[in-house]
Amino acid sequence: MPLNPRFRLRPRLRSETSPHHFPSPGEPGSARTGRHRYRKAALLASAVSLCLVAAAAPAEPLGVGDRLFPYLGNPGYDVASYALDFTYTAQDKPLEAVTTIDARTTADLERVNLDFTHGTVRSVEIDGLPAGFTSAGEDLVVTPRHPLVEGRWFRITVRHTSDPVYGEDRQGGWVRTADGLAMTNQADAAHLVFPCNDHPSDKAMFSFRVTAPKAYTVVANGLPTGTDRNGATTTWAYRTRHPMATELAQVSIGRSAVVRREGPHGLALRDVVPAADREALEPWLAKTPDQVAWMESKVGRYPFETYGVLMAQASTGFELETQTLSLFEKSLFTEPGYPEWYLESIMVHELSHQWFGDSVTPRAWSDVWLNEGHATWYEALYSEERANRPLEARMKAAYGASDRWRAAGGPPARPKPPAPGQKIDLFRPNVYDGAALILYALRQEIGRPAFERLERLWVQRHRDATAGTADFVRLASAVAGRDLDGFLRPWLYDEKTPPMPGHPDWKPTAAPKAAEPHLKR
Repeated sequence: MPLNPRFRLRPRLRSETSPHHFPSPGEPGSARTGRHRYRKAALLASAVSLCLVAAAAPAEPLGVGDRLFPYLGNPGYDVASYALDFTYTAQDKPLEAVTTIDARTTADLERVNLDFTHGTVRSVEIDGLPAGFTSAGEDLVVTPRHPLVEGRWFRITVRHTSDPVYGEDRQGGWVRTADGLAMTNQADAAHLVFPCNDHPSDKAMFSFRVTAPKAYTVVANGLPTGTDRNGATTTWAYRTRHPMATELAQVSIGRSAVVRREGPHGLALRDVVPAADREALEPWLAKTPDQVAWMESKVGRYPFETYGVLMAQASTGFELETQTLSLFEKSLFTEPGYPEWYLESIMVHELSHQWFGDSVTPRAWSDVWLNEGHATWYEALYSEERANRPLEARMKAAYGASDRWRAAGGPPARPKPPAPGQKIDLFRPNVYDGAALILYALRQEIGRPAFERLERLWVQRHRDATAGTADFVRLASAVAGRDLDGFLRPWLYDEKTPPMPGHPDWKPTAAPKAAEPHLKR
């Protein structure tokens, strides 16, 4: 990952880390003269001065250099795991929380920056010792007792509150449901919930412990590892078996029913729905096993330990592919307005993200087209095969609108930054159907067999990892047996949409009057 130019590493002086590097008496070059003693004292004094200057320097927010979110993530370390411990009492009260992070330094660090805001920090420890802390922008800046050298493992423990954000200022994080809470952390809102390295390039393992009143059910990413009932409360524990980006974390707290069934090859499926709506929602829940089997027929085996849908009684305006537990608005399935084929395609959209976006995670947010373009592609392909909604017709319509989408939102692989205070503004049509159009053009160019082989190889080679646009171009070229950079680059980065292979008659069209339907994430 590129280092942000605002991140300045202090050069490590040998006199600080190896105080005996000067020759001892009798060793070559050990002339004990006043001149050498003076030079040694001067060096040590300089080192002490540098330490004092570094300690006195003001804390500042850092980032890993993401083009769209420059202050997101932090350089100098890689996170291996998060252990999140929440105590929930009521919707309108902050949760008491403890976040424990195990990480390894990739550079010498005087301070450790974590992304965290909208919570009160009670205390911070590094390896069990109290550490200093302050805030800078949306960063929690931690100063350990001693600098951390490159290659060192460390554990940082933050005791804090996790405060739900409500009203017009809500940009993600905890979202209020009818009787509890759920998470919406995309694109850069996980740090509204817990301290973290909040960038998709730094995936990690997760474990959760959530204590709630005994009338509530808690479900989180991964598989349950136990429950502990203690008087009026219950503590629920979960753990992932695969690394996860912070933006994909999910915890549901509410008066919920958990519906379990078996998917293909014994896959454990569990859906989370309001207890009062379990029977009404069952026809939709029952569709998941077949949808998983359909996706596996296209790109290979489901990549995680479990899957399910979380149908929350909440108003979000979108659906969200949180890892192993996709979030949906319950009203999408209970209120009239959308045809059945469309709702099924939305379910497949979020399911396909488990491969594209969750298992294979974008290295930078400019690569989001790889997530949304693929999810839109399989949503459209499913509609073609199961509901007789021709893929070609949808792609022709997308081609007609593509120039407008690029003008409004930027080319698919170089989207414009979201508007200030509107983080979800990143999710525009150019990274949905506009990006699916790139996949259609690629299939037209290299043929269906090569394209389908590429799709399977993509999720196999980058499983549980991060990948970017250049990786996709390289793999597509290898599968096609020729360099596709010249073909794909205009589709990815140009302001105007290139000609569509096989369809010279496709042209830009006038803007339609109808608005886009429900937003998918």
